[in-house]
Order: sequence, then C-alpha cells, then structure tokens
Amino acid sequence: MRPRLHSLDSDHVRDQLAQRTVVANGVRTQPEGEYVLYWMQSTHRFEENWALRQAVLHADRLGKPLLVHQGLDPTYAHASDRIHTVILENARALQRRAESLGFRYQFVLRRRRDDDRRVVDRLAARAAIVVTDRFPTAGIAERTGRFAGRAPCRVDAVESHGIIASGHFVKEEYAARTIRPKIAKVLDLALEPVEDRPAKRALPDRIWDSLEVERLDLDRADLAAEIAACEIDHAVPPVAFASGLAGAHARLDRFCAHTLPDYAARRNEPSDSDGSSRLSPYLHFGQISAAEVLRTVRAAGHEESARKFEDELVTWRELALNFCLMNPDHGKLKGLPDWVHRTMDAHKDDEREAIYTREVLEGARTHDELWNAAQRELVRTGFMHNVTRMLWGKSVLLWTRRYKHALEHLIHFNNKYALDGRDPSSYGGIQWCFGKFDRPWFDKPVWGVIRPMSLARAREKFDAEAYMSMFPA
Repeated sequence: MRPRLHSLDSDHVRDQLAQRTVVANGVRTQPEGEYVLYWMQSTHRFEENWALRQAVLHADRLGKPLLVHQGLDPTYAHASDRIHTVILENARALQRRAESLGFRYQFVLRRRRDDDRRVVDRLAARAAIVVTDRFPTAGIAERTGRFAGRAPCRVDAVESHGIIASGHFVKEEYAARTIRPKIAKVLDLALEPVEDRPAKRALPDRIWDSLEVERLDLDRADLAAEIAACEIDHAVPPVAFASGLAGAHARLDRFCAHTLPDYAARRNEPSDSDGSSRLSPYLHFGQISAAEVLRTVRAAGHEESARKFEDELVTWRELALNFCLMNPDHGKLKGLPDWVHRTMDAHKDDEREAIYTREVLEGARTHDELWNAAQRELVRTGFMHNVTRMLWGKSVLLWTRRYKHALEHLIHFNNKYALDGRDPSSYGGIQWCFGKFDRPWFDKPVWGVIRPMSLARAREKFDAEAYMSMFPA
C-alpha cells in the first residue's frame, strides 16, 4: 500500500517545519512587501525542498506571490570551473522545469569579484519575508548570518539536507550508536511523502520585469564561455558528471538495478567503479533528496544490502550533519573529543616515517603509490572511494609534523577537488580519521590511541594493483 501523501498545509508538514526552521533575525514580516523571496543556496531542487515548502506556505498565508532566486558568485572558498559547472548545469535544468511546475525562477551569475554584490539585498527590500536554506558548511551559514543582520524583513533558514528534521536532535550526538536508536524511532514518519506545489498566487509580469537583476538565460548561454569569464580557479577543471535531477535519477536507477543486489560485498572494492552509489555529489548539491533515495532503495528489495546502504545514507549522514550544526569547531581540531586531544598531546613529538608538505601531497608524490593513486583519483575525477578515502585521511595524519596541519591539508584537498566536498559528511568523514565518533584503541607511536589504518595491510583486503592501475602517474 502506498503511503499517504500529506498536504502542504497538514499538521505533519507543520511539525516538520517547526523542527527544521530557525528565524535568522529579529525583524518582523513586512506586510507591504510585494512577494515572498526564496533564496536558493544549498538545496538546488524544487522537489522535497523544505525551505521552498516553507516559502510557499508563507506566500499563501500572506496572499503574496513567490519568487525563487539563485545566484552564483566567485567569492566562495575554492570557487572553480569544476564546482561552477555542476551548479550551472543543474540551474539550466531548473530553469527549464520551473514554468511547468508553476515557479518563477531566476539565476544571476556574478562573474567578477567587483561586480554587483547587492542583488539579494535589493530583492529583500521588496519582500515581505525571505526564506533560505540552513546549511552549516560551504560558507552558507556565514553568508546567511551576514545577510540576515542587514535584511529589512524576517529571514527564515530552513534545513532540507537531512531526512530527519535537524531539530529532532537537541544536542551534539557523539557516535553512531547514540544517534541510531533516535533515528529509528522517527525514520518511517520522516519518509512519508508530502505534496509539492507552487504558491497559489503567481508572480505578476510587472514585478518580474521591474526587478533590478541581470538574469542569465541558461537556455541560450554558452556555459563554458560564461565560466571562463568568471574570476575563479580555472586550474580545477570540470569532470564527467551528469548534473541535475535527471542525472541523479539515472544514477539511482542504475545503482538499484545493477549494484544494490551485491552492494554489501562490492562496496569494499575500490577498483569496482560501479560498486558504490556515487550519489554523494547529488546529495551535497541538493539536486535530489536523501528521502527519495532511501524510498527508492527500499522499494528495490535486496534487504541485506539495502540495510547496509541505509545505515550509511541515514545514520552516518545525519550524524555528520548534527556534528556540523551543533559544533562550530567541526573543521578544527577543537571539534574532536577530549581523549583525542590527550593522546595527540602525548604523541605530538613522536618521530614520523615521513614529513610531506601540502604541495608534495597535493601532487601525489609520496613514497606510497596506493596513497598517490587515491589522491590522483580525487584530483582527476572529483571522486574518491570511501575505502581509500579512509586510508588517504589516516595516512596524512602520520606524514605531517603536527596533527593540525594534517587536518588542514585534508580539508583543503577535499574542498578543492571533491564534487561532494564542503559537505557535512566530508567534515565528519575527515574528522573520523582523527577519532571523531570513535573510541580509543591500543596505544601506538604517532597514532596514540586513535584507530590506526595501514596502507600495507589494505593491500591484503582489496585489489590494490587494479586500483592503482586506474590512476597512474
């Protein structure tokens, strides 16, 4: 039996939004505003977008039309051709679908750092209320905070990243074992589908035509030329990736049909390029919801593999989101447990087998070819298999003079090159390499009681030669 579809004005939706929404400033709604503004920052989709749902409900309550605005500028950390391409290609798909879904959607590209920086401010000046995405990484929380501090109307920040409403967790969870039972109690409820619809009042042409914005016509634009004109890092090129909801659906369907039946076994073989879902970039950019992914995987059968995938998609992803939302030091050593700090302090002066600079690491020029292959996979493809990602992170811990430098190097590489970089799950995964979400192990040089991992022993667990041959020097 298909689950009941909740209406947008149902108690279910109201309760979900109450646990996902933070009012970002103390300014009142402006009843004289001409529209409700949804500023799309991290959730790049129309479907299962809780911030967009909140904006639609505000618009209907106030009797206003809704304007959906997305912008891209060159000032975010590690702005590059790679990230710009993913965002712009998805924006093109959003523009093509917006009218048929009943939304007025616009995209503004700021090419140079000294170009117009006040587009959102001008839009907010005419708005009754602004709704945007609540997202703890990629600089979005900081940007939202600055904007909310100067906005002339109320600003709601709504989290759509997790399946479970983030407000369900009232404190930082310290391990998978502490969050897993809490998730289990509410997961099925959180997965119940909700109708998606536009606001009841359409945005009039007179308002649309009067907005002081230079919209990018994504249907006609030469995206490569537009990106080339942007003041960003052109040394990080685009990679093969079918950006957008259609690409996400194709990837999800392929995973369910060809990988899920044997996923529990295939997921641990890095040379099997189709052995994992490879959905993390779509989830990071908000092009598909994790709830849709999980419902699709559950419906596909293969219970044992589906359970393993669900634990990764839900438990570990929600744990990382909770960490980044609750802990302002999620990108620093300060974000680690006390026992990690004690063991690092005890072993900070241990002799290292090698000391590598950031430049040597970035160029994949270490003494270990398995590690070098993992780094080359990241740089060349924007992906890294989870098995090698753990080894990649753990090894840098051994090869730097200070643990602080190791963490900084890993975050830099991941955010610069990975399609799923700058994401809560990325921060959670890197910090796990340093003991976050883990327990103390046996004391060893340099490691202390942080869980060790060996590149040499890894060669006994998977086909390292096949993997290395995929990413030669």
